[in-house]
Amino acid sequence: MTTMESLIGLVNRIQRACTVLGDYGGGDSTFSSLWEALPTVAVVGGQSSGKSSVLESIVGRDFLPRGSGIVTRRPLVLQLHKTEDGSQEYAEFLHLPRRKFTDFAQVRKEISDETDRVTGKTKQISPIPIHLSIYSPNVVNLTLIDLPGLTKVAVEGQAETIVQDIENMVRSYVEKPNSIILAISPANQDIATSDAI
Repeated sequence: MTTMESLIGLVNRIQRACTVLGDYGGGDSTFSSLWEALPTVAVVGGQSSGKSSVLESIVGRDFLPRGSGIVTRRPLVLQLHKTEDGSQEYAEFLHLPRRKFTDFAQVRKEISDETDRVTGKTKQISPIPIHLSIYSPNVVNLTLIDLPGLTKVAVEGQAETIVQDIENMVRSYVEKPNSIILAISPANQDIATSDAI
């Protein structure tokens, strides 16, 4: 068990280093990517399918932005770190080193602010991930990647190519040989018509 937890910690550190160095998978494939070789759990589903609710249930905290339409506009690499019982829960962002967030409403706000910093206040998407680490006695050591929800049509303010852009981004994560796909479908939807499947 200790060896597996050490391995998960090592993969987490390598993923953070890759992102800092500009290697976050997808994009230009002229040279091989270390990120592409690492094991990941990719969370996929249609827009408003319940991906955020599932992730928040795993963490045991409300921390993800909510709204109608496209809310997740950048991949969110969510690294969960189990701490000792009784220790305080906190979150850290890779782009804000050494700043601990104990108020998870502030985590939600920072995710929105960091998304807007790269994509603007428009409804555009970006493949550049946001790295969020949550330290808590109530989680297991695990890394999940929350991806933008699949959609069928572009809405006002989005590029005509948004449907294909999102599908290409999702495919760049799920087609990796070391990727586990966590496909989220609403309980009231026929599984045969599920976007995630």
